[in-house]
Amino acid sequence: MISRRNLIRSTASLAALSALPMPAWAQGVPHARKGHDELSGEDIHLTIDRAHFSTGGRSGHAVTVNETVPGPLIRLREGQDVRLHVTNNLDEDSSIHWHGLLLPFQYDGVPGVSFPGIRPGETFTYEFPVRQAGTYWWHSHSGLQEQAGHYGPIIIEPAMDHDAHRGAAWDREHVLLLSEFTPQHGHDVMRKLKVGEHYFNRQMQTATEGDMSLADRLMWGRMRMNPRDIADVTGAEYTYLVNGHGPLDDLELGFQPGQRVRLRVINGSAMTFFNLRIPGTEMVVVQADGQDVEPVPVDEFQIGVAETYDVIVTPREGAHTIIAEAMDRSGMGVATLTSTPGARAAVPPLREPVTLTMADMGMGAMDHGAGGHEMDHSMRDTSLLPDNVATGPGVDMVAPMPVDRMDFPGLGLDAVDHRVLRYTDLTSAWPNPARAVERELEIHLTGNMERYMWSFDGRKFSAVTDAPIRFGFEERVRVTLVNDTMMAHPIHLHGHFFELVNGAEARRQPKKHTLVVQPGSKATFDLTANEAGDWAFHCHLLYHMHAGMMQVVTVRPFPA
Repeated sequence: MISRRNLIRSTASLAALSALPMPAWAQGVPHARKGHDELSGEDIHLTIDRAHFSTGGRSGHAVTVNETVPGPLIRLREGQDVRLHVTNNLDEDSSIHWHGLLLPFQYDGVPGVSFPGIRPGETFTYEFPVRQAGTYWWHSHSGLQEQAGHYGPIIIEPAMDHDAHRGAAWDREHVLLLSEFTPQHGHDVMRKLKVGEHYFNRQMQTATEGDMSLADRLMWGRMRMNPRDIADVTGAEYTYLVNGHGPLDDLELGFQPGQRVRLRVINGSAMTFFNLRIPGTEMVVVQADGQDVEPVPVDEFQIGVAETYDVIVTPREGAHTIIAEAMDRSGMGVATLTSTPGARAAVPPLREPVTLTMADMGMGAMDHGAGGHEMDHSMRDTSLLPDNVATGPGVDMVAPMPVDRMDFPGLGLDAVDHRVLRYTDLTSAWPNPARAVERELEIHLTGNMERYMWSFDGRKFSAVTDAPIRFGFEERVRVTLVNDTMMAHPIHLHGHFFELVNGAEARRQPKKHTLVVQPGSKATFDLTANEAGDWAFHCHLLYHMHAGMMQVVTVRPFPA
């Protein structure tokens, strides 16, 4: 992607661009600073503003918090009380959701679900006890502000240091907050996706490309699908960021030789799954979504939107390139981990684009010798869906034989020749309370990709008129998510952690707040609904949520 020579050329070009006059819309608008400050204590003040942001030759509108993209790193300690005073200087409502935090639902920060939002010129104070430790993040839940830069990291120090007892001690830490930047307004991006779901895809297969047979090409054509439909918004539109820095911004993270470095990796993007690796350096996963797991050594891992992973690395002396490659391999975020300031390692080229298979179409358990017309018919036969799933123009695909794919490492990583993290590798470091499942629930992830309509059980959030998803307080429920679409969806439940049913012993099932459900597959988690209130439940791909893939989970009654 970037050779040393091209990097120098591009840097020179950017210097020339910086001399150009500022566009009219940006006159008088402050420039956002890249990177994040750090705030801590019991009273924390945050201010939301508009700004101008530039990276890699792209410039556009941004929403900043305390004048930076990302916003400040908020560092707390388990057991403390915190008051977060948020002032909205925008000309529209705003909000902050504390992603992954356990708190009273009225402070969860979702307008229309748990509070009214923060109106222009007003200040809202979030106040709650800190009940956990780990790596988390925060972001706007208003409109499409998150895409414009309204997000930031959270680190909560544990009340007691458990890491040393698990062989996960470390000497230094760095936050890696992955995201993207587009100069377009989010509503313009959304409009283009509604016009054509392939609008930003520059990697579509040609008639003769690859080794796909003619029969398979005809089958894909009959299904009105494209095997390169991996990401809705790609590197053709996005500049991929690490801590607010694009690949040409030369972000450097230091360490001393011999140090064990903890990397707190947060996917704070709007739409991008990233594959993270440090060529030649082993990473040991010690935390997933803020929850301790038994250490897992890997060479690469895929991180879905809104997930977090903490890894320990022991880099040798010198410079190491941190690569956050977009899942569709249309671009990457880049940073350097180095013991020698100014030293750089090679940046490898982008790998070959990813191509979907029949397993990604929900045919994992079907006889692949069946005729293409048969498969096409079964994938379009919405009568195969359960009676509780609404059908109509918003649902145009069914996974005929979805199978559990917890052991799948992520699109494009199933054929690499090194160790890649799978959900089945995760085991909770601490035992969970023993609870039997009292009820089972199945929820279908549905959509019409051509019309860019997304939903749960065939119902868009704006069209949901019946009761929300209901759980009794302290009820133990096994939830199976069935993905009837050909895209991976990171599904997030607010206010709770659930346990992945991933083959681990029941008391060691890993806890998460966000679960990636692979295309045409199903995934199961156990939930103890022990946080009363109304909670958002949605796909964390921002434009999928905005298009309707969201519901409300209500947990009642309130405890005495």
